Amino acid sequence: MLVAGVDEAGRGCVIGPLVVAGFMIAEANLSVLAQLGVKDSKLLSPKKREALSKEITRVAEKHYVVKLSPSEIDRAVESKRKLHKLNRLEAQTMAQIINTLKPDQAFVDAADVLEDRFKHHIQEGLTVKAQITSRHKADRIYPVVSAASIIAKVERDSEIAVLKGAYGDFGSGYLTDQKTMLFLRQWMQTHDEYPDCVRKSWKPAKQVKNEKGTVQKKLS
Repeated sequence: MLVAGVDEAGRGCVIGPLVVAGFMIAEANLSVLAQLGVKDSKLLSPKKREALSKEITRVAEKHYVVKLSPSEIDRAVESKRKLHKLNRLEAQTMAQIINTLKPDQAFVDAADVLEDRFKHHIQEGLTVKAQITSRHKADRIYPVVSAASIIAKVERDSEIAVLKGAYGDFGSGYLTDQKTMLFLRQWMQTHDEYPDCVRKSWKPAKQVKNEKGTVQKKLS
């Protein structure tokens, strides 16, 4: 019996990719995850996450990561079709991961407010027979999902480190981070468009860009 967990990192960020990871292990080895101290990645320090990521990938039957670019996210967010926005994109990506891993059972962290609807959207994209359990806060309930969340967070942290090397320190990339918002404002002072690493469809990013347009109109 093969069991998989699927989770994401970076959903709410305005900068960088949304990383979705799948982790699969033999059901008989699930207790190893608890022994390693696997838990929700948000409850672990970056150092601990990195160390655990190496250990859990060693005990995995297989793991798989998909990185959704800001442009892919923007297309989903700005879609005119009802229920074909970010939640649907995430469900389709999770289906892709489950198809790749081919588990007997998969536990997923539900992105939709309706757990069953998210499950249904995943099932639409499945080409394998896998039992799906869709739960809110699955990364806190199921260690196999916690393992996926750790892999996703480590991968995203790595991507953010590369972006900071190119663009400077923009903070965490989350909208609640003042350093991130300052980066967006400073960037738009000297540019007409955001770099590719920014999710242009996010409302605060649009507001910052619109503020520049308003100022330019007043000056002209």
